[in-house]
Amino acid sequence: MTILVNARQEALGERFDAIKEAERDIARAFARRAELIDEARRFREETAAMTVASAACASSLSRWNESMIAEREFVSELACTLLVPQRTAETVIAESRALADDLPGTRAALHRGEISYRNAQTLMGQAWSVPADAKAAFEAALLPSAANLTASKLKTKARMLRERLHPETIAARHDTSITDRKVSVEPEADGMASLYWYDTAEQVDAAYRRITTTALSLQGPEEPRTLTQLRADVLKDLLIDGVTPAGLAKGIRATVNVTVPVLTLMGLSDEPAHLAGYGPIDPETARRLAAGAPSFTRLLTHPETGVVLSVGRDRYKVPKDLKRYVQLRDETCRFPGCNRPAHECDLDHTLDWQFQGCTEHENLASVCAGDHGLKSETGWTAKQLPGGIIEWTSPTGRHFRTEPAVDIRPSPPRRVPAPPPPVDPAEPAEPPPF
Repeated sequence: MTILVNARQEALGERFDAIKEAERDIARAFARRAELIDEARRFREETAAMTVASAACASSLSRWNESMIAEREFVSELACTLLVPQRTAETVIAESRALADDLPGTRAALHRGEISYRNAQTLMGQAWSVPADAKAAFEAALLPSAANLTASKLKTKARMLRERLHPETIAARHDTSITDRKVSVEPEADGMASLYWYDTAEQVDAAYRRITTTALSLQGPEEPRTLTQLRADVLKDLLIDGVTPAGLAKGIRATVNVTVPVLTLMGLSDEPAHLAGYGPIDPETARRLAAGAPSFTRLLTHPETGVVLSVGRDRYKVPKDLKRYVQLRDETCRFPGCNRPAHECDLDHTLDWQFQGCTEHENLASVCAGDHGLKSETGWTAKQLPGGIIEWTSPTGRHFRTEPAVDIRPSPPRRVPAPPPPVDPAEPAEPPPF
C-alpha cells in the first residue's frame, strides 16, 4: 500500500528529522561530558598521591586526611561547575565512571547519538547491582530496546532482567531500601508546591486508597469539587489536623516565616510577599497569614528599601534576632548548590573570628556542617560582598557566587539633623526674598 505525503507534510517531517538530529547531538555532548569528568577524576586520583591536596593538609589540626580533602574538593568544584548539589555531582561522577569501565556499549551508543542520556542513566541505574560477570550480557540484552523505548518502559524491562541476574533476593533488597524512605517538597508556579513521599509500595498504595475512599465518600450532588481536588483536600486535612496512632499531633503547625511589604499588608499595593523556603505568594494570602494565622511569623518590610522593621541586629554577640535575620535572609546553606535549610545550618563567620572577623550581618552566613568543613578543612575560601553576596573561591582558583534568598536589608542608621548655626545678634536679619 502506497501512502502519499503532500509537500507540507514532507516539510514537517524534515523538521522532525532535524529535531531527532539535535537529540543525537545532545547525546553526544553528554557522552563527551562523561569522558571529561572521568578523565578529571583519574587525573585527580593520580596527582593526589604525589601532591598535597591543599594547604589544610599540612595542618596537624586538620580533621580530614589528604584523601578525603582531595575527594571533597573535587566533588564540590564539579558541583559548582555543573550548578548542581554535591550529591548530584557524586552521582554524575559515578555514572561517568560506569560508562568508562562497566558499560562500554552504552558509552559507544551514546557517542553515536543512538540513545538518550536519560536512557543511559536508566541502564546504569539498574546495572549498579548486577554482578560484574553478568553486566555485559545485561547491557547487550537491553541496548537494542534503549534506542526505541521511553525511559519508563526501558526501566520496566531492565528491572525484570535485573531481577533474574541479581545475586540478592528481592526481600533482602527491600529491607535495605526501606532505610531510604523520605518526604520532600518541590516548589511549583503560581503559589503552589508538590509534596513527595517515598516509602514501601504497600504503605504508599494503602495511603492513596484511603485518600481516594475518603474523597469518594464526600462526593454528592451538592459537592462542586472534582475527585482529584477532593483527594488533595483530604490529604491536606489528614496531614495538618490528623491524629497519629498515639492520639497526638492534632493541630500541630510548623513555624513558617512570611515577609510582607507594608503597603501590601495595608491593601495599598499588590506587590507579592515572600514565603520562606518557597518564594513569592499572592497578596491576599500574605494578608491572611500576617493577620494572625497560627505559626506564621510576619516580617514587615519597607516598600522601597526592603528594610526590616521588626528585627534588631546591632549587638556585639550573636543574639537570637540577628541569627533569625541571617536565617531569613539566606533560607538555605550559602555554599553554591546546597539546599540545606538555614535553620539546620551553622551560623558561620565568613571571615573567621580568630582572623579578626566581626560578629555582624555582613560577616555571618548560614553554612551547613558539611560545607563548613569544606571552608575550614580544604582549599575553599569565602568572602562577603555588598548586598549579602558571598563569593567562594575554589582550590583551583575559580570563583562562584551565591546571592541571599531574600533581600531584607538592615535598617540604615538614623540621621540626626545638624543644629542650625548660631545667630549673631549684631548682624541684621536677611530680608525676605519677596
